[in-house]
Amino acid sequence: MCGRYTLISPWRELVRLYRLNDKYLQRNTEARYNIAPTQDVPFVHLDNDGNQVVSDGRWWLVPHWTKELQSKYPMFNARSEDAEKKPAFRDAYKSRRCLIPADGWYEWTKGEDGGRDPWFIHLPDMALFSFAGLWAHNKELDVTSCTILTAPAVEPISRVHNRMPIVLDPAVYDAWLNSSTPVTDAKALLADNLGTKFQQHRVGREVNSSRTGNSPDLVHPITD
Repeated sequence: MCGRYTLISPWRELVRLYRLNDKYLQRNTEARYNIAPTQDVPFVHLDNDGNQVVSDGRWWLVPHWTKELQSKYPMFNARSEDAEKKPAFRDAYKSRRCLIPADGWYEWTKGEDGGRDPWFIHLPDMALFSFAGLWAHNKELDVTSCTILTAPAVEPISRVHNRMPIVLDPAVYDAWLNSSTPVTDAKALLADNLGTKFQQHRVGREVNSSRTGNSPDLVHPITD
């Protein structure tokens, strides 16, 4: 799964990774070291002219048809095995697929004292990447939102958790975003992911609280 992640990279890296207009170089948001569900996050999708654009939305999908902002079910992740069949995700899967930029995420194992030990998972050199995502806009509630697709974890991620967010290979970004790509073909694209390329290290338990201050110390490795 993915319950927390980071977006530390400057916006020039996002412009480089995607096909974004240079106007996004003027965006200068603060590095975020502990993004939690229900917080607003940026995501990349296509506009009506087929251009890649960035929107901000709630990281907890709110389907376009619901009348409630907060579902009793967790909606910040969607299982890739069957998301295209679920009423909450089905419409977004057809026409509102997105990319959610990140440069790391956290998973947890049980410590010897019974507490939760967080691990930071990232690419070499903390390279920017994209979660495969879905997005929605609910007109009645006036909320835009998104969710991250997950899959069974591969090594080395499986050492700390049995599931992982899907990190797409940049070669399939265009096809994933394009609503003319049939759902069956889009689902097949999820196999083109970077899961085996990730590294991980244990970090301090301060990250366990979403109220922890936004600090680079949260991703620093600990050895004891």
